[in-house]
Amino acid sequence: MILIKSGTIYEPSYLGKKNILLAADKIQYMSQEINIPDKNFPEVEVVDAEGLFVVPGIIDLHVHITGGGGEGGYTTRTPELMLTSLTLNGVTTCVGILGTDGTTRSMQSLIAKARALEIEGITTYVWTGSYEFPTRILTDNPRNDIILIDKVIGIGEIAISDHRSSHPSDYDLERLASEARVGGMLSGKCGVLHFHLGDEKKGLDPVFKLVQKNEISCENLLPTHVNRNKRLFEQSIEYAKIGGYMDITSGIKPEGDDAVHPVEAYKNILQLGIDPDHVTMSSDAGGSLPYFDNNGRLIKLGVGTPGTQLEMLKGCVESGIPLELALLPFTSSPASLLKLKGKGSIQEGYDGDLLLLDKKLQLNTLISKGRIMVKDYKPVVYGTFEG
Repeated sequence: MILIKSGTIYEPSYLGKKNILLAADKIQYMSQEINIPDKNFPEVEVVDAEGLFVVPGIIDLHVHITGGGGEGGYTTRTPELMLTSLTLNGVTTCVGILGTDGTTRSMQSLIAKARALEIEGITTYVWTGSYEFPTRILTDNPRNDIILIDKVIGIGEIAISDHRSSHPSDYDLERLASEARVGGMLSGKCGVLHFHLGDEKKGLDPVFKLVQKNEISCENLLPTHVNRNKRLFEQSIEYAKIGGYMDITSGIKPEGDDAVHPVEAYKNILQLGIDPDHVTMSSDAGGSLPYFDNNGRLIKLGVGTPGTQLEMLKGCVESGIPLELALLPFTSSPASLLKLKGKGSIQEGYDGDLLLLDKKLQLNTLISKGRIMVKDYKPVVYGTFEG
Protein backbone atom coordinates (compact mmCIF):
# COMPACT_ATOMS: atom_id res chain seq x y z
CA MET A 1 0.00 0.00 0.00
CA ILE A 2 1.17 3.52 -0.85
CA LEU A 3 -0.22 6.76 0.54
CA ILE A 4 0.62 9.86 -1.51
CA LYS A 5 0.10 12.92 0.66
CA SER A 6 -0.52 16.56 -0.20
CA GLY A 7 0.16 16.42 -3.93
CA THR A 8 -1.40 18.83 -6.43
CA ILE A 9 -3.49 16.54 -8.63
CA TYR A 10 -4.07 16.84 -12.37
CA GLU A 11 -6.20 13.95 -13.54
CA PRO A 12 -5.54 15.53 -16.26
CA SER A 13 -8.08 18.16 -15.10
CA TYR A 14 -6.98 20.17 -12.07
CA LEU A 15 -8.32 18.66 -8.82
CA GLY A 16 -6.32 20.66 -6.28
CA LYS A 17 -4.51 19.15 -3.32
CA LYS A 18 -5.53 15.61 -2.42
CA ASN A 19 -4.20 12.44 -0.86
CA ILE A 20 -4.22 9.19 -2.84
CA LEU A 21 -4.24 5.67 -1.41
CA LEU A 22 -2.94 2.89 -3.67
CA ALA A 23 -3.47 -0.80 -2.95
CA ALA A 24 -3.61 -3.97 -5.06
CA ASP A 25 -2.19 -2.08 -8.08
CA LYS A 26 -5.13 0.37 -8.11
CA ILE A 27 -6.11 3.81 -6.93
CA GLN A 28 -8.43 2.85 -4.08
CA TYR A 29 -9.28 6.17 -2.49
CA MET A 30 -8.79 9.90 -3.04
CA SER A 31 -9.57 12.55 -0.46
CA GLN A 32 -8.31 15.77 1.08
CA GLU A 33 -7.72 13.81 4.29
CA ILE A 34 -6.54 10.20 4.61
CA ASN A 35 -5.15 9.23 7.99
CA ILE A 36 -3.85 5.71 8.58
CA PRO A 37 -2.69 4.68 12.08
CA ASP A 38 0.96 3.58 11.89
CA LYS A 39 0.51 0.81 14.44
CA ASN A 40 -2.29 -0.92 12.57
CA PHE A 41 -0.90 -0.47 9.05
CA PRO A 42 2.89 -0.61 9.22
CA GLU A 43 3.03 -1.85 5.60
CA VAL A 44 1.79 1.48 4.18
CA GLU A 45 4.56 3.50 2.48
CA VAL A 46 3.95 7.22 2.78
CA VAL A 47 5.15 9.46 -0.06
CA ASP A 48 5.28 13.17 0.72
CA ALA A 49 4.14 14.96 -2.46
CA GLU A 50 4.07 18.46 -0.99
CA GLY A 51 5.15 20.87 -3.72
CA LEU A 52 4.81 18.22 -6.45
CA PHE A 53 2.33 17.74 -9.29
CA VAL A 54 0.71 14.30 -9.40
CA VAL A 55 -0.28 13.37 -12.96
CA PRO A 56 -1.20 10.18 -14.85
CA GLY A 57 1.61 8.04 -16.20
CA ILE A 58 2.57 8.61 -19.83
CA ILE A 59 1.09 6.28 -22.46
CA ASP A 60 3.55 6.01 -25.35
CA LEU A 61 1.67 4.32 -28.20
CA HIS A 62 4.57 4.00 -30.66
CA VAL A 63 7.73 2.40 -29.25
CA HIS A 64 10.24 0.13 -30.98
CA ILE A 65 10.88 -1.91 -27.84
CA THR A 66 12.90 -4.52 -29.76
CA GLY A 67 14.81 -1.82 -31.65
CA GLY A 68 14.30 -0.61 -35.17
CA GLY A 69 16.22 0.88 -38.03
CA GLY A 70 18.59 -0.91 -40.35
CA GLU A 71 18.22 1.47 -43.27
CA GLY A 72 22.00 1.88 -43.31
CA GLY A 73 22.81 -1.83 -43.14
CA TYR A 74 23.20 -4.36 -40.35
CA THR A 75 25.28 -2.09 -38.12
CA THR A 76 22.46 0.48 -37.98
CA ARG A 77 19.95 -1.87 -36.34
CA THR A 78 19.08 -0.11 -33.09
CA PRO A 79 19.16 -2.07 -29.79
CA GLU A 80 16.28 -3.16 -27.55
CA LEU A 81 15.00 -0.69 -24.97
CA MET A 82 15.64 -1.40 -21.30
CA LEU A 83 13.11 -0.84 -18.53
CA THR A 84 14.67 2.28 -16.99
CA SER A 85 14.92 4.04 -20.36
CA LEU A 86 11.13 4.10 -20.18
CA THR A 87 10.47 4.60 -16.46
CA LEU A 88 13.03 7.40 -16.04
CA ASN A 89 11.15 9.22 -18.80
CA GLY A 90 7.69 8.88 -17.30
CA VAL A 91 6.36 5.98 -19.41
CA THR A 92 4.12 3.58 -17.50
CA THR A 93 2.34 2.13 -20.54
CA CYS A 94 3.78 1.54 -24.00
CA VAL A 95 2.66 -0.08 -27.23
CA GLY A 96 5.45 -1.98 -28.99
CA ILE A 97 5.85 -1.88 -32.74
CA LEU A 98 7.95 -3.17 -35.60
CA GLY A 99 8.99 -0.85 -38.41
CA THR A 100 10.90 -0.97 -41.67
CA ASP A 101 12.49 -4.30 -40.83
CA GLY A 102 9.99 -7.15 -40.59
CA THR A 103 12.65 -9.71 -41.52
CA THR A 104 15.34 -9.60 -38.84
CA ARG A 105 12.73 -8.31 -36.34
CA SER A 106 9.70 -10.50 -35.74
CA MET A 107 6.29 -10.38 -34.12
CA GLN A 108 7.38 -13.29 -31.91
CA SER A 109 10.27 -11.30 -30.47
CA LEU A 110 8.04 -8.22 -30.10
CA ILE A 111 5.52 -10.17 -28.02
CA ALA A 112 8.32 -11.70 -25.93
CA LYS A 113 9.86 -8.29 -25.20
CA ALA A 114 6.45 -6.84 -24.31
CA ARG A 115 5.88 -9.67 -21.83
CA ALA A 116 9.34 -9.12 -20.34
CA LEU A 117 8.71 -5.41 -19.75
CA GLU A 118 5.32 -6.25 -18.22
CA ILE A 119 6.96 -8.63 -15.76
CA GLU A 120 9.58 -6.01 -14.93
CA GLY A 121 6.89 -3.52 -13.99
CA ILE A 122 5.12 -1.51 -16.72
CA THR A 123 2.03 -2.16 -18.85
CA THR A 124 2.61 -3.20 -22.46
CA TYR A 125 0.62 -3.83 -25.64
CA VAL A 126 1.70 -4.33 -29.25
CA TRP A 127 0.63 -3.56 -32.80
CA THR A 128 0.65 -6.52 -35.17
CA GLY A 129 2.39 -5.83 -38.47
CA SER A 130 5.27 -3.85 -39.95
CA TYR A 131 5.85 -1.38 -42.80
CA GLU A 132 5.28 -3.95 -45.51
CA PHE A 133 2.19 -5.43 -47.15
CA PRO A 134 1.27 -8.25 -46.82
CA THR A 135 2.35 -7.46 -43.30
CA ARG A 136 3.97 -9.55 -40.57
CA ILE A 137 1.52 -11.37 -38.32
CA LEU A 138 1.41 -14.21 -35.77
CA THR A 139 -1.66 -16.19 -36.82
CA ASP A 140 -3.17 -16.66 -40.28
CA ASN A 141 -4.51 -13.08 -40.49
CA PRO A 142 -4.28 -9.81 -38.55
CA ARG A 143 -7.90 -10.00 -37.39
CA ASN A 144 -7.13 -13.23 -35.56
CA ASP A 145 -4.04 -11.68 -33.99
CA ILE A 146 -6.24 -8.97 -32.44
CA ILE A 147 -8.91 -11.41 -31.30
CA LEU A 148 -6.74 -14.24 -30.00
CA ILE A 149 -3.55 -12.62 -28.65
CA ASP A 150 -4.00 -10.57 -25.49
CA LYS A 151 -1.23 -8.08 -26.15
CA VAL A 152 -2.33 -7.18 -29.70
CA ILE A 153 -4.68 -4.17 -29.89
CA GLY A 154 -4.52 -3.26 -33.59
CA ILE A 155 -2.52 -3.32 -36.83
CA GLY A 156 0.56 -1.21 -37.51
CA GLU A 157 2.70 0.51 -38.44
CA ILE A 158 1.69 0.12 -42.08
CA ALA A 159 3.84 2.44 -44.21
CA ILE A 160 2.20 4.69 -46.79
CA SER A 161 3.53 7.63 -48.80
CA ASP A 162 7.08 6.44 -48.15
CA HIS A 163 9.77 5.05 -50.45
CA ARG A 164 10.35 2.28 -47.87
CA SER A 165 6.75 1.06 -48.02
CA SER A 166 5.30 -1.73 -50.17
CA HIS A 167 2.94 0.86 -51.69
CA PRO A 168 -0.28 -0.94 -50.79
CA SER A 169 -3.28 -0.23 -52.99
CA ASP A 170 -6.44 1.49 -51.77
CA TYR A 171 -8.08 -1.94 -51.73
CA ASP A 172 -5.25 -3.38 -49.61
CA LEU A 173 -5.70 -0.62 -47.05
CA GLU A 174 -9.47 -1.04 -47.06
CA ARG A 175 -9.05 -4.74 -46.28
CA LEU A 176 -6.59 -4.03 -43.45
CA ALA A 177 -8.83 -1.35 -41.94
CA SER A 178 -11.80 -3.74 -42.06
CA GLU A 179 -9.73 -6.52 -40.46
CA ALA A 180 -8.68 -4.14 -37.68
CA ARG A 181 -12.23 -2.90 -37.09
CA VAL A 182 -13.87 -6.34 -36.95
CA GLY A 183 -11.03 -7.72 -34.83
CA GLY A 184 -11.60 -4.91 -32.39
CA MET A 185 -15.37 -5.44 -32.34
CA LEU A 186 -15.06 -9.15 -31.60
CA SER A 187 -12.40 -8.72 -28.92
CA GLY A 188 -13.48 -5.50 -27.22
CA LYS A 189 -10.21 -3.83 -28.24
CA CYS A 190 -9.68 -0.63 -30.20
CA GLY A 191 -9.07 -2.32 -33.57
CA VAL A 192 -7.08 0.64 -34.89
CA LEU A 193 -5.07 0.59 -38.12
CA HIS A 194 -1.93 2.59 -37.35
CA PHE A 195 -0.19 4.26 -40.31
CA HIS A 196 3.41 5.32 -40.74
CA LEU A 197 3.48 8.42 -42.96
CA GLY A 198 6.47 9.26 -45.12
CA ASP A 199 7.45 12.31 -47.16
CA GLU A 200 5.92 11.35 -50.52
CA LYS A 201 3.61 13.98 -51.99
CA LYS A 202 0.37 12.02 -51.67
CA GLY A 203 0.72 12.22 -47.89
CA LEU A 204 -2.61 11.51 -46.19
CA ASP A 205 -4.56 10.98 -49.42
CA PRO A 206 -4.90 7.19 -48.88
CA VAL A 207 -6.37 7.80 -45.42
CA PHE A 208 -8.85 10.39 -46.76
CA LYS A 209 -9.98 7.82 -49.35
CA LEU A 210 -10.63 5.22 -46.65
CA VAL A 211 -12.89 7.61 -44.79
CA GLN A 212 -14.61 9.43 -47.65
CA LYS A 213 -14.98 6.69 -50.28
CA ASN A 214 -15.08 3.52 -48.21
CA GLU A 215 -16.76 4.96 -45.11
CA ILE A 216 -14.20 3.50 -42.70
CA SER A 217 -14.64 5.06 -39.24
CA CYS A 218 -12.01 7.61 -38.22
CA GLU A 219 -11.90 5.91 -34.82
CA ASN A 220 -10.24 2.92 -36.48
CA LEU A 221 -7.47 4.91 -38.18
CA LEU A 222 -4.45 6.60 -36.63
CA PRO A 223 -1.76 8.19 -38.84
CA THR A 224 1.54 9.05 -37.14
CA HIS A 225 4.54 11.31 -37.89
CA VAL A 226 2.05 13.97 -39.04
CA ASN A 227 4.50 16.73 -38.14
CA ARG A 228 7.35 15.41 -40.31
CA ASN A 229 6.69 18.14 -42.91
CA LYS A 230 4.46 21.17 -43.20
CA ARG A 231 2.34 19.89 -46.06
CA LEU A 232 1.54 16.69 -44.20
CA PHE A 233 0.67 18.59 -41.05
CA GLU A 234 -1.69 20.85 -42.99
CA GLN A 235 -3.37 17.74 -44.41
CA SER A 236 -3.68 16.36 -40.89
CA ILE A 237 -5.46 19.53 -39.78
CA GLU A 238 -8.00 19.06 -42.59
CA TYR A 239 -8.35 15.41 -41.62
CA ALA A 240 -9.00 16.35 -38.00
CA LYS A 241 -11.72 18.77 -39.11
CA ILE A 242 -13.73 15.84 -40.53
CA GLY A 243 -13.33 13.88 -37.28
CA GLY A 244 -9.95 12.25 -37.87
CA TYR A 245 -7.31 11.40 -35.28
CA MET A 246 -3.62 12.20 -35.52
CA ASP A 247 -0.43 11.19 -33.71
CA ILE A 248 2.33 13.77 -33.36
CA THR A 249 5.85 12.38 -33.06
CA SER A 250 7.57 14.04 -30.11
CA GLY A 251 10.99 12.96 -31.40
CA ILE A 252 10.76 15.00 -34.60
CA LYS A 253 12.91 18.10 -34.27
CA PRO A 254 12.90 20.52 -37.21
CA GLU A 255 16.06 20.60 -39.27
CA GLY A 256 15.72 23.29 -41.87
CA ASP A 257 12.28 24.68 -42.60
CA ASP A 258 10.13 21.65 -43.32
CA ALA A 259 9.33 19.71 -40.13
CA VAL A 260 6.88 21.09 -37.56
CA HIS A 261 8.05 21.16 -33.96
CA PRO A 262 5.78 18.97 -31.76
CA VAL A 263 4.99 21.82 -29.37
CA GLU A 264 4.14 24.18 -32.22
CA ALA A 265 2.02 21.47 -33.83
CA TYR A 266 -0.05 20.92 -30.69
CA LYS A 267 -0.34 24.63 -29.96
CA ASN A 268 -1.59 25.25 -33.50
CA ILE A 269 -4.15 22.46 -33.11
CA LEU A 270 -5.53 24.03 -29.94
CA GLN A 271 -5.65 27.52 -31.49
CA LEU A 272 -7.69 26.14 -34.41
CA GLY A 273 -10.25 24.69 -32.02
CA ILE A 274 -9.57 21.06 -32.96
CA ASP A 275 -10.68 18.58 -30.31
CA PRO A 276 -7.52 17.68 -28.32
CA ASP A 277 -9.08 14.29 -27.54
CA HIS A 278 -8.36 13.47 -31.20
CA VAL A 279 -4.64 14.19 -30.79
CA THR A 280 -2.01 11.87 -29.34
CA MET A 281 1.75 12.22 -29.04
CA SER A 282 4.27 9.37 -29.15
CA SER A 283 8.06 9.14 -29.09
CA ASP A 284 9.01 6.66 -31.84
CA ALA A 285 11.56 5.55 -29.22
CA GLY A 286 14.01 2.88 -30.31
CA GLY A 287 13.27 3.58 -33.94
CA SER A 288 15.72 5.03 -36.38
CA LEU A 289 15.36 8.64 -37.44
CA PRO A 290 16.84 8.50 -40.94
CA TYR A 291 17.48 11.45 -43.21
CA PHE A 292 17.47 10.77 -46.96
CA ASP A 293 18.44 12.86 -49.96
CA ASN A 294 16.14 13.39 -52.96
CA ASN A 295 17.28 10.07 -54.44
CA GLY A 296 16.40 8.09 -51.32
CA ARG A 297 20.02 7.69 -50.20
CA LEU A 298 20.66 7.69 -46.44
CA ILE A 299 22.48 10.83 -45.29
CA LYS A 300 22.50 10.29 -41.53
CA LEU A 301 20.69 8.31 -38.86
CA GLY A 302 19.45 9.16 -35.36
CA VAL A 303 17.62 7.09 -32.75
CA GLY A 304 14.33 7.95 -31.07
CA THR A 305 14.26 8.24 -27.29
CA PRO A 306 11.39 8.04 -24.76
CA GLY A 307 12.74 11.23 -23.20
CA THR A 308 11.08 13.38 -25.83
CA GLN A 309 7.69 12.75 -24.21
CA LEU A 310 8.43 14.55 -20.95
CA GLU A 311 10.53 17.07 -22.87
CA MET A 312 7.56 18.00 -25.07
CA LEU A 313 5.16 18.04 -22.11
CA LYS A 314 7.43 20.57 -20.45
CA GLY A 315 7.78 22.48 -23.73
CA CYS A 316 4.01 22.72 -24.08
CA VAL A 317 3.64 24.23 -20.61
CA GLU A 318 6.55 26.63 -21.17
CA SER A 319 4.85 27.77 -24.40
CA GLY A 320 1.77 28.80 -22.42
CA ILE A 321 -0.44 25.71 -22.73
CA PRO A 322 -2.08 24.92 -19.35
CA LEU A 323 -0.82 21.69 -17.79
CA GLU A 324 -4.27 20.07 -17.91
CA LEU A 325 -4.34 20.56 -21.71
CA ALA A 326 -0.67 19.71 -22.18
CA LEU A 327 -1.22 16.33 -20.51
CA LEU A 328 -4.04 15.17 -22.81
CA PRO A 329 -2.05 13.78 -25.81
CA PHE A 330 0.20 11.80 -23.44
CA THR A 331 -2.49 10.39 -21.13
CA SER A 332 -6.27 10.43 -21.54
CA SER A 333 -6.40 10.86 -25.33
CA PRO A 334 -4.39 7.69 -26.16
CA ALA A 335 -6.17 5.79 -23.37
CA SER A 336 -9.56 6.69 -24.87
CA LEU A 337 -8.70 6.00 -28.52
CA LEU A 338 -6.93 2.70 -27.75
CA LYS A 339 -9.60 1.61 -25.23
CA LEU A 340 -7.06 1.07 -22.47
CA LYS A 341 -9.30 0.54 -19.47
CA GLY A 342 -8.12 2.06 -16.21
CA LYS A 343 -5.41 4.11 -17.92
CA GLY A 344 -4.79 7.77 -18.67
CA SER A 345 -6.51 9.36 -15.68
CA ILE A 346 -6.32 9.60 -11.88
CA GLN A 347 -9.60 8.17 -10.63
CA GLU A 348 -10.65 5.70 -7.98
CA GLY A 349 -10.54 2.18 -9.44
CA TYR A 350 -7.99 3.15 -12.12
CA ASP A 351 -4.54 1.60 -12.35
CA GLY A 352 -1.92 3.00 -10.00
CA ASP A 353 0.14 4.66 -12.76
CA LEU A 354 1.29 8.03 -11.47
CA LEU A 355 4.06 10.55 -11.99
CA LEU A 356 5.19 13.03 -9.36
CA LEU A 357 6.71 16.03 -11.12
CA ASP A 358 8.54 18.93 -9.53
CA LYS A 359 7.87 22.57 -10.35
CA LYS A 360 10.24 22.31 -13.35
CA LEU A 361 8.25 19.27 -14.56
CA GLN A 362 11.20 16.97 -13.90
CA LEU A 363 10.29 13.42 -12.87
CA ASN A 364 10.71 12.98 -9.12
CA THR A 365 8.79 9.72 -8.64
CA LEU A 366 7.15 7.17 -10.93
CA ILE A 367 4.62 4.62 -9.74
CA SER A 368 3.54 1.88 -12.14
CA LYS A 369 0.73 -0.53 -11.30
CA GLY A 370 0.95 0.57 -7.67
CA ARG A 371 4.72 0.00 -7.38
CA ILE A 372 7.36 2.69 -6.95
CA MET A 373 9.82 2.37 -9.85
CA VAL A 374 11.58 5.76 -9.64
CA LYS A 375 12.06 7.74 -6.44
CA ASP A 376 13.91 11.00 -5.80
CA TYR A 377 14.89 11.18 -9.48
CA LYS A 378 16.59 7.76 -9.43
CA PRO A 379 15.42 4.28 -10.45
CA VAL A 380 14.70 1.90 -7.58
CA VAL A 381 13.57 -0.95 -9.85
CA TYR A 382 15.83 -2.11 -12.69
CA GLY A 383 15.30 -4.46 -15.60
CA THR A 384 16.80 -7.93 -15.53
CA PHE A 385 20.01 -6.90 -17.28
CA GLU A 386 20.35 -3.47 -15.70
CA GLY A 387 21.80 -2.14 -12.47
